[in-house]
Amino acid sequence: MSFKSLIQDMRGELGSISRKGFDVRFGYGRSRSQRVVQDASVVPVDAFKQSCWASMPPELLRDVLMRIEKSEDTWPSRKNVVSCAGVCRNWREIVKEIVKVPELSSKLTFPISLKQPGPRGSLVQCYIMRNRSNQTYYLYLGLNQAAASNDDGKFLLAAKRFRRPTCTDYIISLNCDDVSRGSNTYIGKLRSNFLGTKFTVYDAQPTNPGVQVTRIRSTRLLSLKQVSPRIPSGNYPVAHISYELNVLGSRGPRRMQCVMDAIPASAVEPGGTAPTQTELVHSNLDNFPSFSFFRSKSIRTESLPSGPSAAAQKEGLLVLKNKAPRWHEQLQCWCLNFNGRVTVASVKNFQLVAAPENGPAGPEHENVILQFGKVGKDVFTMDYQYPISAFQAFTICLSSFDTKIACE
Repeated sequence: MSFKSLIQDMRGELGSISRKGFDVRFGYGRSRSQRVVQDASVVPVDAFKQSCWASMPPELLRDVLMRIEKSEDTWPSRKNVVSCAGVCRNWREIVKEIVKVPELSSKLTFPISLKQPGPRGSLVQCYIMRNRSNQTYYLYLGLNQAAASNDDGKFLLAAKRFRRPTCTDYIISLNCDDVSRGSNTYIGKLRSNFLGTKFTVYDAQPTNPGVQVTRIRSTRLLSLKQVSPRIPSGNYPVAHISYELNVLGSRGPRRMQCVMDAIPASAVEPGGTAPTQTELVHSNLDNFPSFSFFRSKSIRTESLPSGPSAAAQKEGLLVLKNKAPRWHEQLQCWCLNFNGRVTVASVKNFQLVAAPENGPAGPEHENVILQFGKVGKDVFTMDYQYPISAFQAFTICLSSFDTKIACE
């Protein structure tokens, strides 16, 4: 049997097992119920133990899995990589070693990829669909250049807006059908002040829990229903977003800045690094800590200045700011070059770049780290890259949806 036919046979058996037990499903947009990749409650390990794959030498198994991972590099075919990781503990550990973080691979494979920094030097193209009737927002990975217009993408995250007496919360979940505070797929939230001018991004777990994490025995797939290590969890501030007041509208379009509590300013420089989460931890919303995990780095939302963030830069934190638009005389509007990714003029459209720490801006401060813009009535594109994650980019874009009477 040739190596090529060996891989084909494995794909066929993986597909059979997926249909019988894994129930690995791939969702396309709204028209297909916004389904997500997940595993069923019973993993048919016995079926594989009885097959020829159980006795495969480790070296050959690794080689086969590496070839599958390399060939199935885009969704929906990448679900085969997820299926491989769900066969048993041994397979999962090998696949986790083979699958690289988005920074190196530019691929989103497991749910933890949404908490890890994006690729360097290239933008991950996503889009957001808004459901006005239930105040819900869905983030999808674009599978092609026209994914947003064709309603063709892989579901990533969902957020639901909850209006409180003094603030607004956006609850963020890995499950589009269960966007609630008590869900075991809750991964964080965005909270605004009463005016919608200042926001705080909370993560359900610390970015780098370190030695606090205790591994437990599990043969389950690293996926939405994973049995995760349990550590004290709650709401950890990871970013603060503020919009400049512009009551008379004399300063042009919206001006915003984002202070990334967990990312150093040096992350955008050559050789710089940003913290990377490696595990998803279930949240327990009834057990909120009374302190911030990033106590030495966190800046309270109320203390954020409307001008340059001197305090954040003093602490060495990454600060993102609007890329300045230019005024187009013929069109009589402010313009930015979105390279064809934005087609509808909107006050919500923006591009964010890194603010220089000290002194003049370098080439790294011209790179667009996040861009967001309108392409349809309720469809918006979202493109991001290193050093922020899909989760962080999504929360920043959600802040743009709030009405800001005094900022535009």
